[in-house]
Amino acid sequence: MKEKETKVTKYYNVLFPIWMLMWYPLLFIILIPANYLMDTFVLSFSLTDEQMRKPFRRKYTWKICLMGFLADFIGSAFLFAIIMLTDGNYDLVNAICYDPFNNILAFLIIMVAMLLSAVFIYFGDLWILKKAGLDDTQAKRSALFLAILTAPYLFLFPTKLIYQ
Repeated sequence: MKEKETKVTKYYNVLFPIWMLMWYPLLFIILIPANYLMDTFVLSFSLTDEQMRKPFRRKYTWKICLMGFLADFIGSAFLFAIIMLTDGNYDLVNAICYDPFNNILAFLIIMVAMLLSAVFIYFGDLWILKKAGLDDTQAKRSALFLAILTAPYLFLFPTKLIYQ
């Protein structure tokens, strides 16, 4: 006699990692002012000429802020693509989404996403700052400060802390 095959269906909770929330449009009400303030502070800190800080910030911080958002979206899209490509590796996906410190591969993937975003921040801001008229040394210095201090460190936040 043939044994009856049973079909097993698994259901998983649909909880998003914290870095996926940046794709949620209403969150921009909070994110835009917060990023703008952070970019203003870092740009001000990185500029050496005291007299040009305020007028320069007023004119170019919004462009730098938008470049930062674009870079963060690139990093989160990279993470999302990795999650979609790791079909069947639930442990890796779970670690990327909920606890990157639980799996070394997940931690390294997130570090690559952060580095990817930081590189985009650096070159995008460098382009903006050079176009704004800063000399090469000052533009590189400011772009480096912005890339390091405004990289998306939130990617490393263990989302499991929210859901527990």
